[in-house]
Amino acid sequence: MGNDALISDTEFRLSMRHLAGAVSVITVGDGQDRTGFTATSVSSFSADRPSVIVSVNRTSSSWPALQRYGCFCVNVLAADQQHVAQSFSGIGGRKGADRYEGAEWYRLRTGAAALENALTVLDCKLETTFHHHSHAILIGHIRAMEIRRDARPLLYWQGGYHDLPAAADRPLAEPIRQ
Repeated sequence: MGNDALISDTEFRLSMRHLAGAVSVITVGDGQDRTGFTATSVSSFSADRPSVIVSVNRTSSSWPALQRYGCFCVNVLAADQQHVAQSFSGIGGRKGADRYEGAEWYRLRTGAAALENALTVLDCKLETTFHHHSHAILIGHIRAMEIRRDARPLLYWQGGYHDLPAAADRPLAEPIRQ
């Protein structure tokens, strides 16, 4: 703990376990140079220029590929895709292109891999990057997207994956028409 820290790293991590978050897989690269990671640090940023924010540790094996390719895909996982989250989190020692095994993939505009039957996919061009301590904050301009309307989200809370069954009883939101 540094001199200016008011709380320890451990206390901070325990507190953040109380934030329930949608689980996404961020994909980047092509062919055998594909890689990616599991993230709960994804958020909408702007509707005026459709964009999202993604946080990535700069020690991640995906960080160099993100810089090289300049594009990525946010694959928001459905409740039935926990195996994909586990694969991209490195459980079982999977790395790089091996993380893509066991799921079906396709490409949208940027060429980054989009997960078949994800809750939503956001195909992004990397627009801006900010560095803050160990992490990079990416702003991705959404170039293409697809939505699956018949599924519930996969959530991460208190160190484990969870479903949101109550949402299944509610009608899904219709797109806003202007």
